[in-house]
Amino acid sequence: MKGYLGNVEATSATIDSDGWLKTGDLCYIDGDGFIFIVDRIKELIKHNGYRWLQQNWKQYFLSHPTIMDAAVIPVEDDEAGQIPMAYVVKAVGSELTEDQVIQFEASQVAPYKKVRRVSFTSAIPRSAAGKILRKDLVSQSKQQLISKL
Repeated sequence: MKGYLGNVEATSATIDSDGWLKTGDLCYIDGDGFIFIVDRIKELIKHNGYRWLQQNWKQYFLSHPTIMDAAVIPVEDDEAGQIPMAYVVKAVGSELTEDQVIQFEASQVAPYKKVRRVSFTSAIPRSAAGKILRKDLVSQSKQQLISKL
């Protein structure tokens, strides 16, 4: 790839001076030399100087008996940069509250990783391949914030 047509800024942000393409993928190489892509750098949550993967939260939420699915997204925050917000699908008939979800998750993670907001939803949006559509959730969170104003 030589660059983006007519977009020098995007080209210089993506291709370094040695010609390497910066994909934005977060990877690691195992002991056998295999490369594993674990997430996108853009999808890291940055909270008070800490950075961590959004996908890592799911395991905590799904260990709760009445949480059927969950996803965590970053929400912009003036003080912390971003705060983690969880979208949770609870079991039919469950009376689980936002505070209970926050307390449950907080008992399993370091204090800086605690979600600060929870919103219940009927389903987590996914692509045809089953990947969580975090952009849709970010858009939904912005709409929820606007509707509260």
